[in-house]
Amino acid sequence: MSEPFLPEGPGPAPEGRPGGEASGRRAGRHFGFPRWGPGRRPVRNRLLAAGAVLVALLAALALAAPWVAGADPSEQLDPVAGRYLPPGSRRVPVVFADGRTLLAERAVRRGDRLVVERLGRIEAYPVASLAGGPEAVPAPPRTFPLGTDRFSRDVWARLVWGARVSLAVGVLAALLAATLGTLVGAAAAAGGRWLDGTLMRLVDAALAVPRLFLLVALVALFRPGAAAIVLILGGTAWMSVSRLVRAEILGVQGRDYVLAARAAGQHPLRVLVRHLLPNALTPLLVGVGLLVGNVILVESALSFLGLGLPPPMPSWGDMISSGADRLVDAWWVATFPGIAIVVTVVAFNLLADGLRDALDPRG
Repeated sequence: MSEPFLPEGPGPAPEGRPGGEASGRRAGRHFGFPRWGPGRRPVRNRLLAAGAVLVALLAALALAAPWVAGADPSEQLDPVAGRYLPPGSRRVPVVFADGRTLLAERAVRRGDRLVVERLGRIEAYPVASLAGGPEAVPAPPRTFPLGTDRFSRDVWARLVWGARVSLAVGVLAALLAATLGTLVGAAAAAGGRWLDGTLMRLVDAALAVPRLFLLVALVALFRPGAAAIVLILGGTAWMSVSRLVRAEILGVQGRDYVLAARAAGQHPLRVLVRHLLPNALTPLLVGVGLLVGNVILVESALSFLGLGLPPPMPSWGDMISSGADRLVDAWWVATFPGIAIVVTVVAFNLLADGLRDALDPRG
C-alpha cells in the first residue's frame, strides 16, 4: 500500500533570512510597507523637522528684520503716487531738500532741471531744490516686492517687522502663561486636598469668563502698550496649563521612585522639583508650542479690531484690517500678512506635534 501524499515542508531558508520568504512576509512586511511600530517614526520625524525648520526660518527673519526689510516700516514715501502699488512695482524716489519724497515712474536730469514722469504727467523740478543740491542725480529705482498699502508704506518691510513683533508677543506671553500655570498646577497637585480644591475652583471660575470678551474689555479700557499686551495675553492663558501640569503630577505621585524618595525623608519641595515636575515637561513643552500659535492668533484678532499694539508699530492683524476693504483691487495688502499668520501657526503646531511624538516614551 502506498504511503499517503504529504506536502513538502519549507526548504532551507536563504542565508541571512531565517524562515524563508514566507517568514519574512509574516514579520510585518506588506507590499513593501511596514504595518506597525517603527514604520511611522520617519513620518513623525519629518513633521518635527518641518516644524523646526519653519520656526527657525521665521525666527531668523524676525531677528534679521533691520537688514532684510530694506526700509522703515512706518515710512510714507508718497501717499499720492505710492499708494496701493502692486507687488514688484519699481519707482524712482525723488528726495527734496525740504524732506519731501516723490515716487516717479522715470526721472532724468536735463541740465539744471530734473524731468520726472509721475502719475502719467511730466514735471520738471530745479536740481537745486533736491536733497543733493546742484550735483544731485536721479536715485536708482526702488522695488516694492509685495507692493504698498494705502499710506505708500512698503508691505514687505511691515511684514518682516511684524514677524518680529508677533513672534515676540507670542513667545513671551506663552512663557508667562507656562510659568504661572506650572506654579499653580504644581501647588494644587502637591499642596494637599484643601489647596487643590481651592486653586482648581479658582481656575474653573477663570475659565468660565470668555477670554476674548475679557481681553477686549481690558484692552479697550486701558489701551496698553506692547509690554501690557504681553501681560494681558499671558495672564489670561495660564489656566489650561495649570490643569495639564496638575494632571501630570497627580499621575506620577504613586510611582515607586516617588514613594521611595518620600520614605527616604526628602523634603516635599525637593520631591516636587526633582521627581514630579520633570515628568510634566513633555506635555508642558507641547502645550507651550501650541500656545504660541494661539497667542499670535489672539493678538492678530485684537489688532484687526483696532485694540492691539499701538500704531505705528507694525502688526499682521492691523495689516489685514487696513486691507480688508480693498481685497478686489489691492488684495496684496491683506493677503500676505494672512499667509504669514497661517504659516506661523502651522509651524508651531507641527513643532508641538513633533515634540510630542519624539518625547513620548511609548511612541
